[in-house]
Order: sequence, then C-alpha cells, then structure tokens
Amino acid sequence: MKISASVYSNKTKGLESLVKELDVFNVDLFHIDCNDDLSVFDDIEAIQKISNTPIDLHIISSDPEKFYPGLLKLDVDFVTFQYENLNSPLKLPKEIKSKFGLSIVSETPISVFEEYKDVMDFILFMTTTPGQSGGSFNKENFKKIRDFKKIYSDKKIHVDGGVNDEVSFVLRSMGVYSVVSGSYLVNANIIGNALHNLRSNSIESHISIRDFMMTKEELPILSGTTTEFSDVLQSIENYSLGFTMLVSESGKLEGIISNADIRKGLIKRIHNLNSISVKDVTNTHPIKINSKLTVSEMLAFVKNLRIPILYLPVVDENNMLEGALMFNNLIKGE
Repeated sequence: MKISASVYSNKTKGLESLVKELDVFNVDLFHIDCNDDLSVFDDIEAIQKISNTPIDLHIISSDPEKFYPGLLKLDVDFVTFQYENLNSPLKLPKEIKSKFGLSIVSETPISVFEEYKDVMDFILFMTTTPGQSGGSFNKENFKKIRDFKKIYSDKKIHVDGGVNDEVSFVLRSMGVYSVVSGSYLVNANIIGNALHNLRSNSIESHISIRDFMMTKEELPILSGTTTEFSDVLQSIENYSLGFTMLVSESGKLEGIISNADIRKGLIKRIHNLNSISVKDVTNTHPIKINSKLTVSEMLAFVKNLRIPILYLPVVDENNMLEGALMFNNLIKGE
C-alpha cells in the first residue's frame, strides 16, 4: 500500500525542506489539497524541480475546468475531484494523461461513482472533512470500502482522513491502494518513525475486529441441519470467498467448509462420490477469533498459530457467529 504525505498539513516547515525530508525516507506520493486555488500549480512545479516523487492532487472546486490548462502543462500523476463540490458532471480532456479519481465524503453513497466509472481510475474515500487536517477516521467507511470493492473490483481505492498506524494496517488488510497521511506523518517529531509505523504490523490498537470485519450479511452462511452437499458447492461458488460457514438455528457457529475441506472429502469418498455428505467436508473445530479483540491482539493471535490462514470466523463469547476476517489482501501487500 502506498503512503501519500499531505504536505500542506505541516505549517511550520518550508515546502522545499519538507519535500526533501520526506524523500529521504522514500515516501510514495506527495498529496496536495487544493481548495479552489490555481496557485497550487506553482507549488507543484517547485516540487517537481527538486523531486521525482509522484504528485497526488486533490481538487476541491465547483469550477474544475479552470484547472485543466495547469494539468495539461504539468505532469501530475494522480488527480482527484471532490464530488460534492461539482455543479455539473465532469468532462475531462483526453489530452490530460493523469490517473483520475472521484472523492466522496462519508455521507455520500458509492452509487455516485457509477456515472464516472468509465473515466475514473480510482475512488478517494474522505473519512474526515475534505481539506482539513487532524480529524478522526470515520469507521463507517470500512464497510463502504468493502461494498465498493465488490461492485468495482477493477478500480483502486484511496483513503484520506485520520490515517494513523492502526488505521493504515486495517486499510492495508482490506486491499486499499493508497492512504493519505497528514498530521500523523508530516507533523511527527521524527517523520521516518511515523512512516515506518504506517507500514508496520507492530502497532498499538484501539480498533476492534468488530469495527472492520465482514458482517454476516456479506458472508456465505448455511444451516448446519438442513444443508445438502450441493448447497455447499453452490454457496462457495456464489460468494467466491473459498469457504462457507454452518450455523445452528440460534446462530452459533457449527463449522466451516473450505475448498481444501471439499478436496479432502472427495478423496475420502473417491470410490463412491454419490455418498459424500456435508459431514464429510465440515471442519467442526475451526480456528476462530473473538470480535472484541483489537487489531494488535488479533495480530498476536495470528502470529501464534501453527498454520497459515486466509480467513477467520469471528464469534462472540457464546460462539455466536458475527462475521469473518479475510487476510488475502494483507498477504498480497506483505
């Protein structure tokens, strides 16, 4: 996952000094918030004279067309337009070679992206007030990110607002492409330490698993008493997650069935495949985790496991299924 440093969040260091310091620690992008001010191109040009680090420009304006000449003149790598400030649909010149994104605030539904899906390369989730530094991450965006990935799987996701080390880890595990860090990074006493923390798995956490897990409504779940083997296969096929879970009538977790479990069941019944049953393919004692654990407690739990895992059922103290965690994006990132 790329780290985009919000250079305007630091009010004490000169722009040139800050850019050079960030480059020493190999930050991935320079994020620049532009509140309807064309002089932003002067800063971009100054940065490009001393650095090859890509520019990540966020335009907040009701008149985005006036920025097109500057974008044509300068090689700006990423350009995001704030949806809520637009008075009319964007018409982007094909001559501009930037990668384009649409930014939305927490209250705006992801459905607004549909109009722009053919011209936008990514979405930027603003989890605090656009253009303002120092806010807290709005946890409602965890689900919005998952929902967006399901609908627009070919589009990248950027996140801006309240990104610290623990939020960065969660977003990395969700497959987010880039995060913008302002106060946490550029106002840190030692920028190198802060950047390391944003990329690290060793964190102190207050976010609980319940805040960012996949909910039951997003998961393949079947009844442990009435399910047939064909139902299991169809459930795994429909959700494309590689597993399905069995629960009792009261909602307690009774087992999990993965692609590997099905393979083992087929081998077991290879000479009479018609006799295979749900019991043959169910892991009735799966590794699971409590929803109240924090991110750091979850990491400690996973590190102590003897086998690698791709997913974990999430339960409460009474073994009631609450959701699941997926680790495939984190593994890709690492």
